[in-house]
This record gives sequence, C-alpha cells and structure tokens, in this order.
Amino acid sequence: MGQTLFEKIWNKHVVKTIDGGPSVLYIDKHFIHEVTSPQAFNGLNKRGIKVFRPQQTVATADHNVPTLNQHLPIKEELSRKQVEALIKNCAEHGVELYGLGHPFQGIVHVIGPELGITQPGMTIVCGDSHTSTHGAFGAIAFGIGTSEVEMVLSTQCLLQSKPKLMRINVDGVLNKGVVSKDIVLYILSKISASGATGYAVEFAGSAIRSLSMEARMTICNMSIEMGGRCGLIAPDETTFSYIKGRKFAPQGEAWEQKLNEWKALFSDADAAFDKEYHFDAADIQPMITYGTNPGMGIPVTGTIPTTETINENDKSGLNKSLAYMGLEQGAPIKGQKVDYVFIGSCTNSRIEDLRMVASFVKGKQKASDVEVWIVPGSKQVEAQAKAEGIDKIFEEAGFMLRQPGCSACLGMNEDKIPAGKYCISTSNRNFEGRQGAGARTLLASPLTAAAAAVTGVVTDVRELLN
Repeated sequence: MGQTLFEKIWNKHVVKTIDGGPSVLYIDKHFIHEVTSPQAFNGLNKRGIKVFRPQQTVATADHNVPTLNQHLPIKEELSRKQVEALIKNCAEHGVELYGLGHPFQGIVHVIGPELGITQPGMTIVCGDSHTSTHGAFGAIAFGIGTSEVEMVLSTQCLLQSKPKLMRINVDGVLNKGVVSKDIVLYILSKISASGATGYAVEFAGSAIRSLSMEARMTICNMSIEMGGRCGLIAPDETTFSYIKGRKFAPQGEAWEQKLNEWKALFSDADAAFDKEYHFDAADIQPMITYGTNPGMGIPVTGTIPTTETINENDKSGLNKSLAYMGLEQGAPIKGQKVDYVFIGSCTNSRIEDLRMVASFVKGKQKASDVEVWIVPGSKQVEAQAKAEGIDKIFEEAGFMLRQPGCSACLGMNEDKIPAGKYCISTSNRNFEGRQGAGARTLLASPLTAAAAAVTGVVTDVRELLN
C-alpha cells in the first residue's frame, strides 16, 4: 500500500509513539507572535529554562499592531504590553524577531513563505489556527495552543495524535471572475464548517494544480474553517519556482539536494484516504457568505436559504445567524448594501491579491458611502505595491493602503468595524463580533470585495469585467 503525502511527512517526524496514545512529533519550524507567546515564555522562565532550539523559531508582531502610524507608540494598552513582551522575550531567549519597523515584519503566515522559511516536507506550528496556510507548500502545518507553544519552545517536539486523511479534488477550468477564495468558499458551502473535523485535508486536481502559490495559500488557509487539522497541497514546479532564490531558501548544492527530496513528496497512486470528495471547477461561481460561519456561503447571484430548504438540525442556526446579520430568508444577496470593504488578512493580503484588486479598480472610483481598507500582509508586500505604483491606483480610486498587520480580520487592534455595519471582507472568519462588537461580515474574494467597493453593494464582479 502506498503512502499519502501527509503520511510521508508525518512518518519522518515521529520521534516515538506512545502505546495507545499520541506520537511525539518533531517540529522543524516554530512561528510565534505577540498574542499566544507571552504565557509560554512565562512558563519557561518559571522553570528556569531557555528556548531549546531558538534558531528554529521565528517571531513577528502582527495581531495587535496598528496599521497607521506604526512609528508611534501603540495606543491600546493591552496591545502595547503584548508587543513589548514579545520584544523582551525574544531578546532574552535569542529568538529572531521581525518587529515593527523591521523590513521583514508582517503577518506570520505571509512572511514565512515570502522569506523562503516555509519549505516542502516540513512540520510547522504556530499559536494561530491559520498556520494551515503553510501547507500549500507540501508541509504539515497546524495551529497550537499556548501550553503547546511552551512545549515546542522547550523541546522542539509536540504530542500529537495522527488525524484521519481526506482528499478534496477540484478538476476542470475556473470560470471568469472565479479565484481561489471562491473555490474554498464553495467547498465549505458543500461540506460545511465542520465537514473536515478530525482530518488532515489534501487538496488535489487539475484546478488546484493550475493555481499560483499565493492562491494555493488561500485554499490551505481556510482548511481550518472546515474543521480540518491542517490542509496541504503536493509541491510541484510551481512550488519550487516560488521558493528558489528567496532569502532563506537553500542555495547551490543544498538547493539541488532539497529539490530531489521535495520531488518525492506526493500521494502515491495506491495511497488510501479515509474520505474523498470530487468537485467540478465549472460549477463554481463568485461566492459570498450570508451567515455567521464560513460554511454559510452562496453564489453572489444566489438567494439566502430558507428553513424549508435546509436540514432540520440547521434551522435554529440559520435563524440566529440571519437575526444577527439583519438579513431575510429567501432574499437575494446581490444588491445588499455594504458600508466597509476590508482587503487583507493572512487569507488575501499578498502581492497577487493587491495586483488583482488594482487591475480591477484602475480608472474607477469607490462608492462615496463605502470605506475601503487595503492592508498588505507584510512590509515586503507594501514595498512591492509602492514600487509597482499600486498605491497610486488605490489612492486615485479612494482606497486607503494601510501598513502591515492582521487589521480588521479580528477585533484585537484598532481596526474595528462599527456595530451594525456591513463589511465585505477577504479574511477567513465571519463569526459574531469577529471584526468588532456587532459587526456584520460577508466573506468574499478580493475581486468580489473590490466590485462592492466600487458599487456600494454586493455585486457580481463578472458584470464589470472586460
């Protein structure tokens, strides 16, 4: 029997397996940020120990940082204290920190890939659920809790139970105006926000292989929203071309050696999965959510479900979600008024996302009653956007290009959506209060978000494309 991609990586990293229990898994790379690391470092300090392998840990400030005037002290007291604690802890334990002002600072799941730190075949963890993003490179990458952050800092290992294995195949050619965010929102609408609970999910098929690395990262980023433990895509020439020449990528002979290893990272033809799905790319339209979990999605041309059209178990959830969102059963989502547009987060804040939006809005103006925030995922993305003149296109359209950070993805910094306001967001979660107390979030692709920014309402971007 052949092995899946997941099994090939997992088996190489198991230090030992406890009889009837979890495995001790070796961790190649540990990313940390200011929110989930302070208590972990406190635990080390109480025990009088240091970070075991600091060279395998990388830190950045992202969740709590402001996205305007980053040269000034952080206003919010808790945010300021957490960032200060990260600076202190990294200095004391010899951990590399890309803090505010550093040219490599940015969202943790953006900087890892763009710096060439994220590589195929690795095990990668971070105290952040969307660590699954790094799986786009053919890595086992998943989020961990604060006590587990301490465990990895002190041992470079983690106790983990092996998940079940799922493969989701998407074959065929994508329609005009449909991008990777639409693919993953479509899958979520079909299998639900709990459909992959307990599974490691491999994404495969010709539509997935046709995607760029940045588009693949969007897919794997939201595998956690299906309940998956992680998501991953087998590395290929697209992967290798992306990594080659990046700051921390292997060089020279080391590159050739790694390349040979990476080329063996795929699921064998006779590998067995516990569950498998098949989807046709031609069935996917531009998608948008209407409820309060990422599985509550429909095509932008669709109507909001009614209690008559859904499972009995989902009826109370639908009523509760629509009451919060202020939306009606059976109503069309197209034409729904929008107050804010947020383009950013670890899901969609890379240079390709910004290029996509800039290409669409060039020569257009935002609707006068919509506030638009464009937040690059890193200082490098910000610098590249400025070098390409993307910032000028945004400025002329009335969009605001801010500074790097998690921003309005979550209500943990100054960028919050006011109560009762509707925000089309390229982020990954639309939970109640996620973007601020009472905020109403509709998840969509950068293209669909840009279309709403221009029209002021939920719009089918295909009607505006040349």
